[in-house]
Amino acid sequence: MTRLLNLPVENKHTCDGCGECARAQRLANRIPSGALPAGNTGARDFSSIARQLPELDASSCVGCMDCVTQCPDSAILAKVVSVSLVDREVGRLGDDAAMARQWIVRTTKFHDVPVRKGFEPGSFVLAVDPTRCKGCGECVTACGAHSALRMVAKNESVMRAVSSGARLLATLPDTDAIYIQDKVLMDMMLKPAALLYQGGGASCMGCGEATAIRMTLAATGFVYGPQGVGVVAATGCNTVFGSTFPHNPYLVPWTSSLFENAPAVAMGIRARWNAQGMARNRLWVIGGDGAMFDIGLQTLSRMLASGMDIKVLILDTQAYSNTGGQAATSSFHAQEGKLSAYGSTLKGKTERRKELAQIAMMHPDVFVAQTTCAHVTHFYRSILAANEFPGPAVVIAYAPCQPEHGIADDASIHQAELAVTSRAFPLLVHDPRQGSALRERLSLQGNPASKKDWYVTPKGETIDFIAFARTEGRFARQFDKEGTPSPELQAAQADRLRNWHQLQELAGLRPS
Repeated sequence: MTRLLNLPVENKHTCDGCGECARAQRLANRIPSGALPAGNTGARDFSSIARQLPELDASSCVGCMDCVTQCPDSAILAKVVSVSLVDREVGRLGDDAAMARQWIVRTTKFHDVPVRKGFEPGSFVLAVDPTRCKGCGECVTACGAHSALRMVAKNESVMRAVSSGARLLATLPDTDAIYIQDKVLMDMMLKPAALLYQGGGASCMGCGEATAIRMTLAATGFVYGPQGVGVVAATGCNTVFGSTFPHNPYLVPWTSSLFENAPAVAMGIRARWNAQGMARNRLWVIGGDGAMFDIGLQTLSRMLASGMDIKVLILDTQAYSNTGGQAATSSFHAQEGKLSAYGSTLKGKTERRKELAQIAMMHPDVFVAQTTCAHVTHFYRSILAANEFPGPAVVIAYAPCQPEHGIADDASIHQAELAVTSRAFPLLVHDPRQGSALRERLSLQGNPASKKDWYVTPKGETIDFIAFARTEGRFARQFDKEGTPSPELQAAQADRLRNWHQLQELAGLRPS
């Protein structure tokens, strides 16, 4: 078992013979085998990976925080500080002052609105940490219609500008509470207590799992504080990029257990915490397809049946990404992967996908949500509601996996949105507090055209599962040269529609 300790961390620096490296080595020698210092990934440097870095057009930025929210590496962060204080700190940067000003934004949200309320106007300061940014470009995708960010080739000038912005942000104090509105969920990551997952993890570029973890801990830490959160991680990609010895990106107590054991470990921790008077602390179990859909399903079921106040975040990639993309019971029909290869006899996965949301809902008094990081408000509300629910809660998050899904590094947001629109992964919330009838407890709010089979765009294009499959490499061989879908893919579409019909029926949206 791996334990996380709150030990001091020595940061990387330019060698000047001060002896810091020797002290860091002595610290490492004192760390017990299997123990990881808390949040020490800041000492890692990924600057050799990114060929491009984000560049900000301050005139187009509105301070929406989408880029900060969606960055899987915590490489782009923001603060809101009074205009006078920001100007003073910029003046101390000397020759780099002009470059640092490129990252200072005047917005209606943080400048004009506080003035109308009688407060000092604030400057929205955005910055990119070049040692954490892997160049995936997900922040540019998140920026969407505003187009305030673009990726530019890394060179000396760009590095100086980015580093100047990062230096400025580091010198500024934390965002003052007057600029944070608790009801504006996007602003959570302006609060230090919400930044509980540091950058520097060894996740793939654009990883959908890392963003889901960051957002879950942000929503939990925002309400309960960094001392009120704990994590039990099940073996998977999340434990690989989250505990590459001796580095750990978590700023909360964290422990790792093998696949099927995580919910059982959490039950023991929950019981101990309750005995110590720590019933209010939030305990999250984090696991992927294998840990929850497959080998760990029985342990998860036992935990749900126990009624204990434990929350579960399931990172749904539809594949065992950690073992090279082998098929899981979460995989879609006709999906190609290890152990479900496309060949002359079997053309991809032949089994239908297991629907863990419905399985979890059938347990007594369990909160269940299916959500994606692309649907930010739905995601945050799901996490907040799960934390508030007095009992077991399961949040299944769609987690795009670039290498296994066959998508681009910057495509996580787009593919998650498309998965919902195409009925591949419908949004849902099942809250036992909403009534005794299932149709009262289950909400499909957030899905487009929730009473229809498929969503049709204003231009008349039907967004069905086959339209979704055309955009991902894992379904590429299910189309012939003319783009005609195979019978196997058509069967997969029928399966997704049957699942959607079932959810509509359970939610009372489909005539009996």
